[in-house]
Amino acid sequence: MGKGGDLLAYIRDGRTMSRSERLQLIVQLSIPSILAQISATVMFLIDAAMVGHLGEKATASIGLVETTTWLMGGLGSAVNMGFSVQVAHFIGANDFEKARRVLRQALVCSFVWSLSLSVGAIAIHSFLPYWLGGGADIARDASLYFMYIGVFGIFFQFGGLAGSMLKCSGNMKIPSILNILMCCMDVLFNYIFIYIMDMGVVGAAYGTGLAELVTAVLMLYFLLVRSDMLRLFGHEKSPHSSSHLTPSTLHLPPPSFRPTSDVVGTALKIGAPMALQHTLMGGAQIVSTVIVAPLGTVAIAANSLAITVESLCYMPGYGIAEAATTLVGQGIGAGQQRLTRSLANMSVGLGIAIMTLMGILMFAFAPELMSLMSPVHEIIREGAYVMRIEAFAEPMFAAAIVCNGVFIGAGNTLKPAIMNLVSMWGVRLTLAWKLSATYGLRGVWTAMAIELTFRGIIFLTHLWRGNWCKSLVTPSNEAFSKG
Repeated sequence: MGKGGDLLAYIRDGRTMSRSERLQLIVQLSIPSILAQISATVMFLIDAAMVGHLGEKATASIGLVETTTWLMGGLGSAVNMGFSVQVAHFIGANDFEKARRVLRQALVCSFVWSLSLSVGAIAIHSFLPYWLGGGADIARDASLYFMYIGVFGIFFQFGGLAGSMLKCSGNMKIPSILNILMCCMDVLFNYIFIYIMDMGVVGAAYGTGLAELVTAVLMLYFLLVRSDMLRLFGHEKSPHSSSHLTPSTLHLPPPSFRPTSDVVGTALKIGAPMALQHTLMGGAQIVSTVIVAPLGTVAIAANSLAITVESLCYMPGYGIAEAATTLVGQGIGAGQQRLTRSLANMSVGLGIAIMTLMGILMFAFAPELMSLMSPVHEIIREGAYVMRIEAFAEPMFAAAIVCNGVFIGAGNTLKPAIMNLVSMWGVRLTLAWKLSATYGLRGVWTAMAIELTFRGIIFLTHLWRGNWCKSLVTPSNEAFSKG
């Protein structure tokens, strides 16, 4: 695993780390995730550009259901994190058998959950565009795109689960490489389905689904067969396990995949607030789409493309947040309270610094970025304007993103979920509804910038008060509270 893995072992072994070693560890864990996040964003940019050149109706059809697909992805992520955080805690406590026990149950629960989401997507796909305020001119493409993305969701779920488990074990490199590979495959497959096979918007869904399938297979291979800490298959035992292959152990029954109340109960405690948050936050995004939809096809397209371009700014924040989740999770399992707090604060500071720089670049090059997405002058002009509004909110948006990663690693998900919901529903949607009537799409994005700044402030307040540390006592290491 390299130097980053060696420094992670310092946490599990209870060794002292200097400030430079802590910063080095954060950076080394963050870089692969940041690269993967940025490559994913570039993938979405290229996808959007491919569809954008089919015309504004094609762009609007995907933009209309985009927030609903995010909601589905968020629900899947909540389930994955409910189990992955437990794995991070057990690895931090050097209890690899319990970590694998959680993993086995996660595979079963994630399959059931993703299958339910796919069935739900099929059930509502023909009605969804009209529920969101779309017109008949874009409804057919929008509904088909949403249905196929929903059907392929099982691959997204398992790829996400495997990647999350690998990251919580400290292996950021493999998931990041595979996510970058997925981006390249997505562009290739989309080009084939959209242009060569002339499938249009539906081709974009096929290309993305096929890329997710290949990536999920590879992720599961590296997790279940190749991972030193978590592999479930293969003849070699993990070097970290206390178990050995002896004549007596050869006759033991195979490990069970059956979900148990303790593991599933802890996953619910961690994941349920996240699922509720994703549901209501996704619902808020959908309401925001409903607010934008009456503003016209140009506004829908500009809003969708600007969101995609703006994601380039906050992807580094999400990369650092993933590293923070791993560090805090393993720090908890190891019982290192002071070190955990220090790593959390340094991660947040690094995220703010990087996203501030990204905000400056976005402000400067907004028109050029939008011109890559669409040849329509009205869409470029409106998208660039709203992106420049959003640029001022990037520092506090970074604070909210990385703090949330810290709290997830601690298993503290309820209060952050409440703060997210109050901020989104109480500030953003209220302001967007009022400002859109007078200022159109620019009013919606002004409301967004104000809300993200407010959200960052309340998340920093929660971090600095230190109340989230109270949740650091876990079944894997109750002695942590005495640290």
